[in-house]
Amino acid sequence: MAEGPIHIVVEESKIPEENTPLLKNPDETQESMSPDDQENDIETLLDKTLQRLDYFLFFLGYKQSSVSSFLLCWGVFLGIGVLLPVVMLELSSCPGCEKGQIKSFEIGIVVSQASLAAASLICLSHNLRKYGVRKFLFVDRYSGHVERFSSQYIQKISESLRLLVLWVLACCFLKMAREILRIMYVHHESWWLSVAILFAFVFSWTYVTTIILSACVLFHVVCNLQIIHFDDYGKLLEREPDVVVLLQEHARLRFYLSKISHRFRIFLLLQFVIVTISQFMTLFQTTEYNGSITIINGGDFAVSAIVQVVGIILCLNGAAKISHRAQGIGAIASRWHALVTCSANDASSLRTSNSIGNLEAANKFGSLHMDTSESDLESLDFITAPTNTQLASYMSSYHKRLALVMYLQANPGGITIFGWTVDRGLINTIFFIELSLVTFVLGKTVIDASE
Repeated sequence: MAEGPIHIVVEESKIPEENTPLLKNPDETQESMSPDDQENDIETLLDKTLQRLDYFLFFLGYKQSSVSSFLLCWGVFLGIGVLLPVVMLELSSCPGCEKGQIKSFEIGIVVSQASLAAASLICLSHNLRKYGVRKFLFVDRYSGHVERFSSQYIQKISESLRLLVLWVLACCFLKMAREILRIMYVHHESWWLSVAILFAFVFSWTYVTTIILSACVLFHVVCNLQIIHFDDYGKLLEREPDVVVLLQEHARLRFYLSKISHRFRIFLLLQFVIVTISQFMTLFQTTEYNGSITIINGGDFAVSAIVQVVGIILCLNGAAKISHRAQGIGAIASRWHALVTCSANDASSLRTSNSIGNLEAANKFGSLHMDTSESDLESLDFITAPTNTQLASYMSSYHKRLALVMYLQANPGGITIFGWTVDRGLINTIFFIELSLVTFVLGKTVIDASE
């Protein structure tokens, strides 16, 4: 009689695990489960998410763990990303049109896209081969944070993958539309040859674009996962009175940001350099060309520029977001220190220990603005004066908090590229440098040509 209900409960608990989607809230389907079962289920979902991400990276050629896989990945990249579009350009004939100019334009685009994808493969495959997916994303189970943040890890990774799919599909549709228009303009002897060339161009371009955007999205994921820890650190200031624990936790977070900056600094630098060179070569080619630039001969310029700019924006957005979050910790700590120090009930908080007193003082300071009746304010006059021991304990706690605030303000952290923090200041600097280069190129091409 006792085995029947137990068997039914076990069977029912298996059903939500198999049918629950990855991003749905598991609270409705796991109300009857124990906390340990829920943690195991979330960790299993995280393992599945990381495994899918690992398969996706292996399919793109980022997992180069052996010599054979290294040769296979680079052979596929050179065949699909470089040789295939070059061969298609040679096969596509355009009698009676400006074939030479179209070919020279598209050869430059193929070189720039392949260079950007190769830089992504080189930088990220090295880190993935050295650390693996878990340590690369800083979701290693031995760090002690997987149990607390598994659901948030899954959400951030899934959102970033959806962002990658949306951008790849949008750019693929633009490329498809452009190639269809070109096929309608560039006639071939056979429609089958035209369709084969179209699909070859789109397939090669989509493969290279997916490699470029996936590298940028991976960096974006790493930054977003660290934002989870910085948000938790802001909450830790409210519930953790031990200054030493707060100092150690911030040192750990800053160490993680330093490791991320070290792993991605070459990648970010190559991204900026290659995109800048590519865009200015495009500007030179289009401004020096005497004929008219149409969607037939210059449509790929717009499509490739969209891909490159989207990749740069993803990188800058992720880096600037985590840098600003790290710099904002100092302001949060200053507010926490002010709430505890300037509390109207400091004297009463001295009766308790430092750990409980600091928290009570902050809570009562917040409630003082909510309930400021006259009787409550008058009751503050009847607080007994603190003893010397209590005063010394209070001053010691005050100086510890002040030292922590000064440390956080002097060591904000953030994503850096060889010492330069990627924040709004650096983004403004990059913008004005690019604007100056654009003005210089336009002055050397458009003005000189008109003279």
